[in-house]
Amino acid sequence: MPQVTETQLPGVGVRHDFTTARGERVGVVLHRSGRRELLVYGRDDPDACRTALHLSPDDSRTLAELLGATQVSEVLATAQQRLEGVALDWVNIPVGSPFAGSTIRRGQFRTQTGVSIVAVIRGDATFPAPGPDFELQAGDVAVAVGTPEGLSEFADLLGA
Repeated sequence: MPQVTETQLPGVGVRHDFTTARGERVGVVLHRSGRRELLVYGRDDPDACRTALHLSPDDSRTLAELLGATQVSEVLATAQQRLEGVALDWVNIPVGSPFAGSTIRRGQFRTQTGVSIVAVIRGDATFPAPGPDFELQAGDVAVAVGTPEGLSEFADLLGA
């Protein structure tokens, strides 16, 4: 069995990485919201992510079942990533999002989903505690806090 490395991602969750028998590096990011990302890294640059597959909790359970895992282990892993119903997630604002070029105030995200944007990452810059007049741009990553359900609704609103 390959060695699995675990990396804590503060405020996000945990990333697990391993190298397959064929030499491919694979990772799984377990977000606090219950969302998962399956990562495949490049052979030439093991730090460069070649493919990222974004999975909902249901998608993750289905894939786990297809790979032979039990649903009990998935439920336990999800429960460990939650803190009394509060979750934090990083949500990409894709090109074509109806909220790209819009302010946080106009998005009314807290009113619609109960989610608060606590930071925005734009390239190498981080904007902590952005105010209501902060303008979101395509390519930004919104760091948001709320319930897992609210974060899922928030990601849907952004078109992520």
